Amino acid sequence: MLASEKNMEVYGVDVMNDYYDPELKKNRLVHLGFDPKGIDSDQEIQSSTLPIRFKRINLANKSSVMEVFEKFQPDGVVHLAAQAGVRYSLTHPEVYLESNMTAFLNILEACRSFVPAHLVYASSSSVYGLNTEIPFSVKKGTNHPVSLYAATKKSNELMAHCYSHLYQIPTTGLRFFTVYGPWGRPDMALFLFSKAILNGQPIDVYNHGKMRRDFTYIDDIVNGIVNVLLKPAQPSTDFNPLRPKPDVSSAPYRILNIGHSKPVELMDFVREIEKQLGKTAKLNLMPLQPGDVLVSYADVTELANEYGYRPSISIEVGVERFIRWFRNYYQV
Repeated sequence: MLASEKNMEVYGVDVMNDYYDPELKKNRLVHLGFDPKGIDSDQEIQSSTLPIRFKRINLANKSSVMEVFEKFQPDGVVHLAAQAGVRYSLTHPEVYLESNMTAFLNILEACRSFVPAHLVYASSSSVYGLNTEIPFSVKKGTNHPVSLYAATKKSNELMAHCYSHLYQIPTTGLRFFTVYGPWGRPDMALFLFSKAILNGQPIDVYNHGKMRRDFTYIDDIVNGIVNVLLKPAQPSTDFNPLRPKPDVSSAPYRILNIGHSKPVELMDFVREIEKQLGKTAKLNLMPLQPGDVLVSYADVTELANEYGYRPSISIEVGVERFIRWFRNYYQV
């Protein structure tokens, strides 16, 4: 059984690699009450303010994963770790196999051995690939990814189904749509744009700004994850193997979109950043990049109807909160 949201105890793990600034990752943990002296060690550490333990491990190391599962015996598992980035996958494909495939296999094997009530994992809106029917619906196919990153996320969904089917492990994959907010990744557009504008440098605007993104604030994402975690996936009662639906199964398996469901024009996003910073951006207009898609737009009908998901943070409020954090963190 899963504890209620208020009674949760968390065990967090991270490899703390240098794909982006490790100091930002460490400061996140300090913000959560961890002693900075213990973060670089391989020992388990405890937050001084929250019911959270942390250990630095590589999820691609099966024995390390098994050790944590055996000690903690989790009722629920939320797997958000991955090698992110569409463009990075074009130049460093081997990293994606280790971080996104081997690591996820180790998580599934650990769940097979210790059987949590629910495994929730991060998929991605990138899996929709060449699909141009918007809004993107989990009822539609995702067999044409346009980046290796997207292909690994699609593979995660297929791997999860196998383990749900073979071992009756309830799994739910959440297809994230352009998550943003304080403490986020520095390689994301909001981070890059804010830094460049403040420094008087040009920002790269792809496809000449003619793109739309379903920007989703981190608080809405977290609320959705918790709601889903507390309601483990169940076998579909009307699953038809002659006409199988891609988002459900005869196994305890679900696929759900999680986004704001209100796509924003890229140039409107830039103008909101300009407004909050009080500075005008210098634009470097560029063509569409390999692996990019023109529009991301989440149909969140299932998440709203079955899990009460109601994203509430507008792009105006979300960007203002990020800029306030950004200025404070970097003292700019």
